[in-house]
Amino acid sequence: MNRFVAFVLMLPVLAACGQAPAAGAYSTGGDPGDDPCARVVSAIGYAGLLLEPAGEEDAQRFEDAVLGRLAEVRGITLQFGPRLPASLGGAVRTVEATTQDLSVASLPRARQVALLKEYRAAAGRIEEGCS
Repeated sequence: MNRFVAFVLMLPVLAACGQAPAAGAYSTGGDPGDDPCARVVSAIGYAGLLLEPAGEEDAQRFEDAVLGRLAEVRGITLQFGPRLPASLGGAVRTVEATTQDLSVASLPRARQVALLKEYRAAAGRIEEGCS
């Protein structure tokens, strides 16, 4: 009987899990109406907590947690980047492209380091342009 009750209580959760995400929803949490600068800058900052300081990219360890946070930056940038000021369009495209590749663990280390440097410059332009 307890299993049946638990199953019935879980039905709404299971139904919600089967729904497709809204078009253009690449990240979870927050609201589509959130300030795009706040969301993107926050994601960049959150990923930055696991990154070596600027200029020390050669020492970066590309662990799963780092790759995951960079993938999160990509998702949030895909969702909110188009609503950033037009002057940041190039930086947004660079963040999207670099994080797409940086999210792949099998990427050669030299390429990871080079992409991280590109990402850092573009992310900095977004942070500066949103302040």
